[in-house]
Amino acid sequence: MKPIQRHAAASTFYHLAGCSLSDCACSGLACFAARADDAERWQRATRQVPPVYCVGKCYAGPSDAGHDTRPHIGVHGRRSVLLNNVLAGGVRDLASYRARGGGAARLKAQHLTPSQLIGLVEASGLRGRGGAGFPAGRKWQLTAEQRARVKYLVVNADEGDPGAFSDRFLLEDDPFCLLEAAAIAARAVGATKGYIYLRKEYPQAARVVSAALLEARAADWFGPSFDLELVMGEGSYLCGEETALLNALEGRRPEARLRPPQVTEQGLFGAPTLVHNVETLCAIPWIVNHGASAYAALGFSQSRGTKLLSLNSLFRRPGLYEVEFGVALSDVVERLGGGLRRGALKGLMVGGPLAGIVPPALLSTRLGYEEMQSIDCAVGHGGVIAFADDTSLLDIAAQVFRFGARESCGKCTPCHLGAPRLAELLHEAKNGGRIDRSDYTALVDALAATSLCGHGRGLAEFARSVQRHFGGEIEACFD
Repeated sequence: MKPIQRHAAASTFYHLAGCSLSDCACSGLACFAARADDAERWQRATRQVPPVYCVGKCYAGPSDAGHDTRPHIGVHGRRSVLLNNVLAGGVRDLASYRARGGGAARLKAQHLTPSQLIGLVEASGLRGRGGAGFPAGRKWQLTAEQRARVKYLVVNADEGDPGAFSDRFLLEDDPFCLLEAAAIAARAVGATKGYIYLRKEYPQAARVVSAALLEARAADWFGPSFDLELVMGEGSYLCGEETALLNALEGRRPEARLRPPQVTEQGLFGAPTLVHNVETLCAIPWIVNHGASAYAALGFSQSRGTKLLSLNSLFRRPGLYEVEFGVALSDVVERLGGGLRRGALKGLMVGGPLAGIVPPALLSTRLGYEEMQSIDCAVGHGGVIAFADDTSLLDIAAQVFRFGARESCGKCTPCHLGAPRLAELLHEAKNGGRIDRSDYTALVDALAATSLCGHGRGLAEFARSVQRHFGGEIEACFD
C-alpha cells in the first residue's frame, strides 16, 4: 500500500486523517432516512467529530463500524455481468478465481491489438458507471491516441455517494476481476503505471485488495511494462471527482481542476490518464470473454448492459442488485425491494446526494441515463435511498445541503460560500423561518452556472429537482 507524500497545504483538508474508524457511526443520507430505527445510534453519528458519511452498510442503517450483516444479493436480468463471484460468497484468492474461469479475459486480450480492444469496448456501448455516463470506449480512444512516454490508469474507488455500497462488495468479494480489468485497460491505452485510490471507510476492502495485488504480481499478471498500486484516501467526498482525485494522488489539495485540458490529455502528473470507477472496469473481463454484441444486447435505449443498485434499509429486502437498464423504478421498489418496511414512500433518491428525488407519481420511469435526466434525476452511482413519509422534503433538502457544504473543496466561490448559505437557509426554514425567494434562486442559479465541477452543479440540480417535483412543500417556505 503506497503512502502519499502530501504537500503541507493538503494536510488539513482530509477530515479523517489520523482518525480511527473502528468505533464510528454513520451520518450519511441512507442512515438519515432510517434514523427512527435506532435513534440512539443516529444521535451518536450526529455528535461524532469528525463526521463519517458512509461506511457502505446502507442496507442496515443507521449503521456503524461495529455491526454488520451480509445483505441480500440478487440478479434481475437475463445475465449477470458483475455479481457471479459475489453471489458465490466471494472469491478472494487467485486459485479460486481461476477455477471459476477468471483470468481468461486477460489471456484473450493479449492476442488482441490495442485498437481491437478499444473497438470492442466502443461496440459494447459501455458507459461510465460513476455518474456522468461518458462512453468508456471513447475515453479509451482519447487516452490511447495521445503521444506520451508515460501514461497512467487510475481506478476511482473513492466514489463515496451515501447510499451506494456496490464498489465495496466488488472490491471485497471479487478483487481479481478489477485487477484483470486494469491489466486489460492498461494494455489498450498504453498505460505504464496504475493506482487504485480507495476510500478509508472501506478497511476490509483495503486488506483484500492488498493481498490480491501481491498474488497478481507474483503470477506476473501485469508484465514488465505496467504496475498497479493501492493508495488509501483520508476522507473526502470530492475525491470522487476525477480531477480532485488526481490532485490527491499528487499530494496536493484535492480541489477540482479547470477543464480543458481533459485528463485523457493532461491528467496525473501532467500525463495522459484513463480514470474509471470500479464498476465500470469490472464489466471489461465479461465483455472480452463474451463479446461486445452480447453486452450491447443487454439494457435498452442508450444505456446498455447492467447496473448495480444498492437498496437502503427502508426496503423490506435491502441489498445489492444487478439489473438491466430499462427496468422501471416501480419494479425496483416493489419487485426487488419488496416495498417499504414502514410508512408510505415519500420519494426515491437514485444516484447519490447530488441527484434529484423521484416522486411516487414518476416511478414508471425506466432506469436509463437520458430517461432519468429527463425528470431532473440521475442514475449516478446507483444508490437507491427510499424516504418514508416520516421525513419531510425540507428535512431531506437541509441534510443534502449540509452534506454538500461540508464536502465542498472550497476551490470556487459559488460552492464554497453558496452551499453553506443554502444549508443555513434550509435549516432556518426547518425551524419555522422563511426563505427569501430571490436570494435562494440567485444562489441556486450561481451554483448551476459558475461552479467549477459537478459538486456545485449537482447541488443546484438537486434544488431544482425538488422544486419541480415537490414544489408545494418547498413553496410554503418562501416569503
